Amino acid sequence: MTTIVAIVLLGMAGIGALFNLAAAALLRPAGSMRAREEWPSVTVLKPLHGLEPALEDNLRTLFEQRYPGPLQIIFGTSSNADPALGIVAGLRAAHPQADVATVSNPALIGANKKLSNLSNMAALLAHDVVVIADSDVAWAPDTLARVVAALDCPGVGLVSCRHVGRGDAGFWSRVAAMDIAYRFMPSVVLGRAIGLAQPVLGPTMALRAETLAAIGGFPAFADLLADDYEIGRAVRRHGLKTELSNFFIVQGCGEPSLAALTSHELRWSLTVFRIDPVGFAGSLLTHALPLALLGVVAAGASAVSLWVLAAAALSRLAVKARMDRATGMATGPALLLPLRDLLSCAIFCATFFIDKVDWRGSEFRVTRDGRLQLR
Repeated sequence: MTTIVAIVLLGMAGIGALFNLAAAALLRPAGSMRAREEWPSVTVLKPLHGLEPALEDNLRTLFEQRYPGPLQIIFGTSSNADPALGIVAGLRAAHPQADVATVSNPALIGANKKLSNLSNMAALLAHDVVVIADSDVAWAPDTLARVVAALDCPGVGLVSCRHVGRGDAGFWSRVAAMDIAYRFMPSVVLGRAIGLAQPVLGPTMALRAETLAAIGGFPAFADLLADDYEIGRAVRRHGLKTELSNFFIVQGCGEPSLAALTSHELRWSLTVFRIDPVGFAGSLLTHALPLALLGVVAAGASAVSLWVLAAAALSRLAVKARMDRATGMATGPALLLPLRDLLSCAIFCATFFIDKVDWRGSEFRVTRDGRLQLR
């Protein structure tokens, strides 16, 4: 029995190593931007919630966009006492030429507070293209132009962006960022390339205002945990494609502790599980290093088990090297990869035994169809 378990574990680890190498091969630096002569008017919606690490630096990258067309920026909070508004006021003063509006409205239209915030902000929408950008993302100066150019491709109804993690609050935030950079995003890129996934990533999404209205606007998704995925699915049902950018944005991670990291990643993991339970279960194969370590424990330190362990470790280093080159930044050191991989595997296993998440201080139960119920 032990031999069978060892063979299964080592076999899955070997397959996982091949997955890692395939993902690494697909990670490349950004391609060239699609040229165009006319640029549509754009509204960027930026929901805010309190003071996050590096918030001012992240928001400043929005004001520094080199976008050739008309640009409106709307910031939204649920309270006019939100300290993030002070950061916005300072940036507005430093960029008086920017078209900026703020909305502070506590009205809730559903359990998903981000969607309620976006719905309240949408009342001030003035332009043809809507870009939704989380408060913890940082953009290169040409990001908005790249997103709009990608949205202009025939048949495309929504564009979302690859992202790489950046730790903004010490050790555990850096460990959290490594999961985005070295596990999640390579898996997304590989899944899309082989046709197993149609990812829509929430940190930055763009769609036309008419498309947003046609799929029911933000209220249609106000009770859903995976709002980004469901918006993308609604766009595809409307007969349009969803695309993933060929460039990366930066997503800041602010988890100050292991507990905060675990809570956040369990919410992400449960989101993916509710979207595609079978695919999520199959993603066990992507945890090559933990599987190989378990295989060594089950089989003993045999030549075969050690070779599989070495292959798994080298495949993870290949992913890190390619991701660092593609993004131009090193999210975390190679020495932390074993810790990160073991933690990711533990989060994966725990996901099968939970049905509730903590989101910005509120606890929700997640139903089997992905809806949020406030506890």
